Amino acid sequence: MSKVIAPTPVEPQDGLDKAVTIASTSSLHRGWLEAVLPPVFALLVAMVIGDLLILAFGQNPGEVYRLMIQGSWANAWGFGQVMFKATTLIFTGLAVAIGLRAGVFNIGAESQLAAGAFAAAAAGLIVPQGTPWPVMLLIGLVAAFMGGGLVGSVPGALKARFGAHEVIVTIMLNFVVLAALNWIVASKLRVPETLHTPSIKGETLPRVADVIPAFHGSAANLTLLVALLTAAACWFFLFRTRSGYELRAVGLQPAAAEAGGISAGRTWFTALLLSGALAGLGGLNFVLGYKGYYEEGLAGGAGFLGIAVALVGRNHPLGVVAAAFLFATLSQGGLAIHALVPKDVVEVLQGVVIIAVAVAVPLVSGLLRGGSKVRA
Repeated sequence: MSKVIAPTPVEPQDGLDKAVTIASTSSLHRGWLEAVLPPVFALLVAMVIGDLLILAFGQNPGEVYRLMIQGSWANAWGFGQVMFKATTLIFTGLAVAIGLRAGVFNIGAESQLAAGAFAAAAAGLIVPQGTPWPVMLLIGLVAAFMGGGLVGSVPGALKARFGAHEVIVTIMLNFVVLAALNWIVASKLRVPETLHTPSIKGETLPRVADVIPAFHGSAANLTLLVALLTAAACWFFLFRTRSGYELRAVGLQPAAAEAGGISAGRTWFTALLLSGALAGLGGLNFVLGYKGYYEEGLAGGAGFLGIAVALVGRNHPLGVVAAAFLFATLSQGGLAIHALVPKDVVEVLQGVVIIAVAVAVPLVSGLLRGGSKVRA
């Protein structure tokens, strides 16, 4: 008679652990797909639309894209300009992303960036002549952080105390703050026959060209490293600290967070203050890294473009860095293709990317969750 071998009993706890592990792995995999697929889909759509626009102007899409890459990544000066433009967009993208994580929409990064730049320039005017750049960087960081944070705290306080909608407040503050800064420069600090303040007394930050001569003439500077470190700090704050958890909890469900003992009003105030401070740090790229002074209109729309960077980057610090380089490449590449097609084509592509991401996010999420239900 053949011997019957009884199956090894499986402890209920072991089965539960395996189920939890499988569910966690599946959730992590789906999360990565939801983060990566929408931007990829958006890029593909933008390339198709771009091809049609280029063909409409009677040009070869392959030649236009070749010139775009050649004018941005394929030469040192062009890539240096991409890094310079991406630096500011990283700061403004992080600013908008932090706000969105908390469930608030900061549209005031433009004025917050200008306030941070002005504060850094003002601090640079009162330091001793020839202050070394490491000291100047530390002073500029504190001044820009406080300048942008001060502007960001206004909508935060109004929302926390009175429930004022942050979109309306930040839009209005853009006009108020920019007009006030322009008045101060024009009436108090203007260099004759210019629209900028005197140059700072301290040393400006080293440029990439100081280390790599091939980047000569490029505005890329040490502020890029500061931006990357700031993105890493934001990631740590959001996903490795209690305050970051509370911020994300309020952004997902304010009522549930309140029931759990988290103050939504305090969190919104903190998020908008931090958002403004991050945007203010972007001013260092101009004042300490490039111009050496505050100038009217120096933001150049980088604050508003930060909204697109945050959306395409899915409000994740690493995604914001990637999206900042994408939009900086489009901006710099648009200058290279101007001889063949209007530069406005690049602006159209930027809009297409934003719309495509907005459409792809719910579509991809629905497909992945639907597929998960089928597999279950």
